[in-house]
Amino acid sequence: MQPIKRPMVMGILNVTPDSFVDGGRYLASAQALEHARQMIRDGVDIIDIGGESTRPGAAVVSVDDELRRIIPVIEALRAESSIPISIDTSTPEVMRQAAMIGVDMINDVRALRRPGALAAAAATGLPVCLMHMQGDPQTMQLAPTYGNLLVEICGFFEARILACEAAGIPRARIILDPGFGFGKTMEHNLQLINRLDEFMMFDCPILVGLSRKSTIGQVLGDLTVDRLQGSVAGALMAYMKGASLLRVHDVAETVQALRIVKAIQGEGLGDQ
Repeated sequence: MQPIKRPMVMGILNVTPDSFVDGGRYLASAQALEHARQMIRDGVDIIDIGGESTRPGAAVVSVDDELRRIIPVIEALRAESSIPISIDTSTPEVMRQAAMIGVDMINDVRALRRPGALAAAAATGLPVCLMHMQGDPQTMQLAPTYGNLLVEICGFFEARILACEAAGIPRARIILDPGFGFGKTMEHNLQLINRLDEFMMFDCPILVGLSRKSTIGQVLGDLTVDRLQGSVAGALMAYMKGASLLRVHDVAETVQALRIVKAIQGEGLGDQ
């Protein structure tokens, strides 16, 4: 990936019936495509398309269902736009088919731990995002505990990076996601953002996805239903702590907030 002067804004496009914020809203390909167009108008840098919900308690989706949901959307979007596309999947066959029709990145919440995922990702030659998750979506929020949160996540990343390199995925193609909300309590999540710069030791870009998650509601006492303001504030804090990619539902608001921060930092418009 090219050097990043500001964090890339990754827009979320869930082509699922059960994702925690927008489940079902973009299940139809036409609605998903229009939402992608709107995110492009809003200034998104990359669109993350997923066909399997990974919210707490989410059910496992068959390979056929996942492909049926995401392939038409990727094909339609690629036919009219060169916007970078990320495929949010843990499924080797989905990785392979998505790569063949023009996606630019693999974003895997299971860090390529499903059987065959390492080999499939390596064969695509695409950048991969490895996320930390304690447990799986069915169990991850039951009682997440750590002896030392940062030490354990860093140990996980070190092991997964070594596995990727052994499979033919060089470190230069690896992005790391600490997994905000995936097997973590509110306190764990806040600590991750506050100490995000400690993950810079791996010399990999850091992706943060905290948009609309329950920790924001817990901090605010659910004062706002959509958690928009909290999500943007968290994204800005993640940027200040070193995040290279921000995975968000609210593209326009995040892009505008980052523009203000960059203008202040540069004391002018500069390179936005």
